[in-house]
Amino acid sequence: MESEPEAKLWCDQVNPANKAALEAWLRETGIRLVQVNGQRKYGGPPPGWVGGPPAPGSEVFIGRLPQDVYEHQLIPLFGRVGRLYEFRLMMTFSGLNRGFAYARYSSRRGAQAAIAALHNHPLRPACPLLVCRSTEKCELCLDGLPSALPRRALLRALHPLAGALTGAALLPSPLRPPDNIALLRFSSHRAAAMAKKLLVEGHLWLGGEQVTVDWLKPELKQQLRLQGAGEPSSPPPSPAPWAGPEDGGPPACALAALHGLCQRQQLGAPVFLTKCLGSSLTGWYYFWYQVVIPGHAVPFSGLMWVAVDHGGQNEHEAAKEAVALRLLDVLGGPKAWMAPETSPPGSAGDLVWARAAAR
Repeated sequence: MESEPEAKLWCDQVNPANKAALEAWLRETGIRLVQVNGQRKYGGPPPGWVGGPPAPGSEVFIGRLPQDVYEHQLIPLFGRVGRLYEFRLMMTFSGLNRGFAYARYSSRRGAQAAIAALHNHPLRPACPLLVCRSTEKCELCLDGLPSALPRRALLRALHPLAGALTGAALLPSPLRPPDNIALLRFSSHRAAAMAKKLLVEGHLWLGGEQVTVDWLKPELKQQLRLQGAGEPSSPPPSPAPWAGPEDGGPPACALAALHGLCQRQQLGAPVFLTKCLGSSLTGWYYFWYQVVIPGHAVPFSGLMWVAVDHGGQNEHEAAKEAVALRLLDVLGGPKAWMAPETSPPGSAGDLVWARAAAR
């Protein structure tokens, strides 16, 4: 495996002439590019922008790009036909582009002008650009949900995304009966893409099952319409991330329940180590954790995304709660958090945002 300095040196040697030209253009124009999540972005909004973002339909997709082309050639070209609100170039680790980009204009008229003027434009000899309307996908599909999962439990699990979530529907799955699927609609393509990234990286579990997260495909949407399934409806006001037992949710304090379980099984008090490795703009924190239980042969450790309830709870407390809930499952099954004489109000696995395998 290459070391970090060796990898950086290799990346620096890829396409050096155009990289140097890009850096010179940035110094000359004062334009600022931000690289995040595999893409390099200008604007969104650009300097001097007043008001909200442009209406849907103002973005174009740009394809058939030579991989050694950068923004110093593309932004001026696409800026000639209309005012750019945002330009996003998809990037590889080596610093080449991935062959496509998105240009968002201040209005739909700008997008229409770009398609009319620049589709099949010969950026280089025998290299015509593909420029077409961006689909701006805003809907996700969660497949593999247990048929008994209530909609309220789904919304509680999606609480960290509530600010961008504009609709949700829980329906029978035509792909994996008798499971359910959830259709989620977001306020923008960017919000949907960020939600998809977080849900996939977070390994979302609901009702004890790991959920498959993907874009809602047109053919599936059409199939659901033929079956009479409705569009995603508006969700109620953001629910609390944890519900009480009367709602079929997990206990109010999994950490206390874990301490109680360890005491009953004479394992000794668990000791938690948590380290926050990063965070997202939508309220998720990425944690490494290790839990030592004196009476257990090996410590438990792993990585997980954690959602934080900001009602007086900090991210480390949230991480300990999420890890404790996971260990209750491992040590005593889904009913371990309940007192022996208590009848089960619901599944303790319903609302785990991200569960890492204990090892």
